[in-house]
Amino acid sequence: MKVGVVGGTGNISSSFIPLLLEKGHEVVCFNRGKSGNSHPQAKTVIVDRHDRMKFIESVREERLDAGIDMICFNRNDAEASLEAFRDVAHFIHCSTVCTYGIKYRWLPVTEDHPLDPISEYGRNKVAADHVFLEAYHNEGFPVTLIKPSTTYGPIMGIPRQIALEHSFIDRIGKGKPILVCGDGTAIHQFLHVEDAALCFANVLGKRHCIGQTYNLVKPDLTTWADYHRAVMKALGREVEMIGVPLRLLEKWKLPGVEICAEIFAHNSYFASEKLYRDIPEFRPLISLEEGVARVIESLDREGRIPDSDPLTWEDEFIRRMETVIGAPHE
Repeated sequence: MKVGVVGGTGNISSSFIPLLLEKGHEVVCFNRGKSGNSHPQAKTVIVDRHDRMKFIESVREERLDAGIDMICFNRNDAEASLEAFRDVAHFIHCSTVCTYGIKYRWLPVTEDHPLDPISEYGRNKVAADHVFLEAYHNEGFPVTLIKPSTTYGPIMGIPRQIALEHSFIDRIGKGKPILVCGDGTAIHQFLHVEDAALCFANVLGKRHCIGQTYNLVKPDLTTWADYHRAVMKALGREVEMIGVPLRLLEKWKLPGVEICAEIFAHNSYFASEKLYRDIPEFRPLISLEEGVARVIESLDREGRIPDSDPLTWEDEFIRRMETVIGAPHE
């Protein structure tokens, strides 16, 4: 098939494009050409998706058989992609588990769970989801929705519970304590991008997946404390984890705390049975310990681990927390 990918240089798409090419598909990437390079064997069409008419025209000119949109973040994006990819036989929309919110009615969260996002990101993704699902129900538009949880890899790096930043890797390497939210026992699901690629590369062309939504997760559950211990093991150092309640992280305006408040501070458990059943090629192979070690090695090789010494905010927060713990009336 001739497959159009909106994006093509990001965290997940850079991993599944090689698999599409191995399967004999012709790949065309649509992006602005500003965030890295697409795979050398894929064609790149330089276009800004927000230039709606040019984007639609550029996609249609390629006469594609299928499409994958990795950077559809709101209703306007979805409406443009719907128009651009209207004639394809299969279209994949990359959504997110953030569409479910955090007030789960049952666990694990299955794909038919009510959507109740608490973040602007999640609400905008819901709006995009609705555009495609309405087109499926009203017009037969052949869409499949994929909802990843935390998918890490060499481009994005590895997250931490309290923020999306990498200086904590250097802190651990230097033996400094790190902050976690609460007691670090909130559960989460992590997936390496090479395993996520197995879903995107193999869902294409499966007619029974059209009109369906899939949580892109492994069944494995990991506490954030154990996740950070996996990072420590990769670095060969153990450091103290100092727990801080979410309300204090927000009150003290921790840099980047929004991701923690919106999902990482809470127990998240999403069902994977439907994905494993309908896309049997999805069989993740990379353990958390192996995946984290590989990403740290990549970040280190590329000089992308920040020096934690000039960054004083974490030490300042730790001192604050020690003051709170030591104050009998707090």
